[in-house]
Amino acid sequence: MTQTNYLWTPPLLSSLPVRGIVARFPINRIFCVGRNYHAHAVEMGRPVDKSTARPFYFTKSPSTLVESGATVPYPAGTSNYHFEMELVVAIGASGFRVSEADAPRLIYGYAAGLDMTRRDLQLVARDQGRPWDLGKDFEKSAVCAEIVPVGDLGVLSSGAIKLQVNGETKQTSDLSQLIWNIPELLADLSQFYHLEPGDLIYTGTPEGVGAVKSGDTITGHVDKVGDVSLTIGPAE
Repeated sequence: MTQTNYLWTPPLLSSLPVRGIVARFPINRIFCVGRNYHAHAVEMGRPVDKSTARPFYFTKSPSTLVESGATVPYPAGTSNYHFEMELVVAIGASGFRVSEADAPRLIYGYAAGLDMTRRDLQLVARDQGRPWDLGKDFEKSAVCAEIVPVGDLGVLSSGAIKLQVNGETKQTSDLSQLIWNIPELLADLSQFYHLEPGDLIYTGTPEGVGAVKSGDTITGHVDKVGDVSLTIGPAE
């Protein structure tokens, strides 16, 4: 086998721990669903009518991934740094143009995650009709806990999802409040992408998003899945 020479050492592959086993879950891509809880869509000033709309997505680079329990610096370029608590679906099988009935076979497991957001930059981009990259796709903005294999969990359709900042509850809802449920999301997303093992899908956040500052600690929970945490350090 011919050895490839690189100009510098390539970055390590992003991965997450898996509950109960030593092997880690390698990350391929990170997809995020926008405005997938009605109350959050309203608080963002963009209500959703499911009868006339379909899900929309943005992406985060695998290099933005940070494991639960980390301390991250307050990010550059923002004064309105927000938390968004989410259920994450981990993909474990290939699928393209799958049906809702077939979608569950793609699920390897679940995790609790945080979609950290430079809200001021996101809203400027949104209102100017520009991409959201500066607001969403930045270093250490995709926080994720260990992957919990699907096992007997099946397709999650209900269960509490909540978040606290410094012990004070900020977000609380239920997975039953998702506008598009998990099979609907997988079926829709697979019309545009060949979903592959290692893909993560952040399924959307409930209402109650808000700003954090240096020194704050975020803790989140998804019933049957687990917890996620993040501490905000000083700005670089």
